[in-house]
Amino acid sequence: MTQNYTLTLLPGDGIGPEILSEVKKIITWMQENQDVTFTLHEDDIGGAAYDRYGVPLADETFDKCKASDAIIMGSVGGPKWDGVDYDKRPEQGLLNLRKRMELFANLRPALVFDALIDASSLKPEIVKGLDILIVRELTGGVYFGQPRGIEDLGNGQRRGINTQVYETYEIDRVGRVAFELARKRNNKVTSCEKSNVMESGKLWKEDITKLHANDYSDVTLEHMLADNCAMQLLRNPSQFDVIVTDNLFGDILSDEAAMLTGSLGMLPSASLGTEGTPGLYEPSHGSAPDIAGQNIANPLATILSFAMALRYSLNMNDHADKLEQAVKNTLDKGFRTGDIMSDGCKQISTSDMGDAVLNELKEQ
Repeated sequence: MTQNYTLTLLPGDGIGPEILSEVKKIITWMQENQDVTFTLHEDDIGGAAYDRYGVPLADETFDKCKASDAIIMGSVGGPKWDGVDYDKRPEQGLLNLRKRMELFANLRPALVFDALIDASSLKPEIVKGLDILIVRELTGGVYFGQPRGIEDLGNGQRRGINTQVYETYEIDRVGRVAFELARKRNNKVTSCEKSNVMESGKLWKEDITKLHANDYSDVTLEHMLADNCAMQLLRNPSQFDVIVTDNLFGDILSDEAAMLTGSLGMLPSASLGTEGTPGLYEPSHGSAPDIAGQNIANPLATILSFAMALRYSLNMNDHADKLEQAVKNTLDKGFRTGDIMSDGCKQISTSDMGDAVLNELKEQ
């Protein structure tokens, strides 16, 4: 029996439409050749939505997302909207979508493909076989805490305020995601915070410790200060399996881990909520407005994000495995976009890379 899933596609800004077009090719092929169909809805987010609706996330767009099985996004942002009010900036569309959907757990894998090992900034022997999963709390912390703002103090002085705040339930639910994922990997979780100088970090450490003792004592747990984790990612990244951390530190550490792999253009992400809530899948890189429309962007992070959607939202693990293998095979054959180009390889365009992955998928 053919299974049907509803997907909402949000191309967004910059290179977003180009890289998402390569996912559309794969979706079309799957519908024609696999026992699955997709009902597709497409809408705007970010700057494109501001230009169309006057807000970076329209209510009607949110309703489409809410009714979907998964959401696949390109990217948001660009200098075109630098003068827009803060609450209507393109990035607020993404933040609002995550918040309103209660997508509290962001999964950022840092996986080194053997074919790209020389692209890493670290020595090959340090990053070979690297496979880290960072679980970042996504809807709390300093990005959402109140009060926030900029105050005029007079006499030419101003004060900027952002509040770091967490409650036990927020820590508990993202901790559970990390422990559950670790059980399916190498059974180790590293929890990162700044409990030495921050009360919110102290609470984080205590609550993760309690959760571990009560429900996940079979999983190895270690605690690490976030600044030490940043250092250890460069010194000995293979010590990590799953890293769980708050919104701010997760933002920083996941970008650092990304560069261990050689390029942000290779890294997918998933934002997940409670069971039954559609996940949001997007590449970890930005909108790269400087290369938009040139057909030179790397679409592999977006393709791998779709593979994560197949795995985590649609329960199509075999299809996810095959798509990830197709990406690996494409790289093994030496096809590269400019950001991952190296000697002896063939540089190809965005659309050609999508075609190359699709050809590998067809051969399986």
